[in-house]
Amino acid sequence: MLKPICVPCQRFYRPKKNGVYFIECMQKHSGAASGRKAPHSWRPYKVWIGDLWHCLDCGQELIVGVGQVPISEQYKPDFADWIKNTGADWLEVKDC
Repeated sequence: MLKPICVPCQRFYRPKKNGVYFIECMQKHSGAASGRKAPHSWRPYKVWIGDLWHCLDCGQELIVGVGQVPISEQYKPDFADWIKNTGADWLEVKDC
């Protein structure tokens, strides 16, 4: 597999940290604005794990290598524990 590419910098991304946990959020109501526009309109939905890569020139970061199945989901009894024990709340993806 070819490494991800930073188009503006014309460079390959480099691994920064393997095995980072993060949260995928779901809308509290239909039509919620994505990203940072309306954070109060989203709630945690799934915990995932992937690899954090970065561009050495511009510093842009991305996550790749995410599995096909989440680590935990909001209806499971261990969901809050996964967030707490992994620090997954450092990144909450608010998009559908």
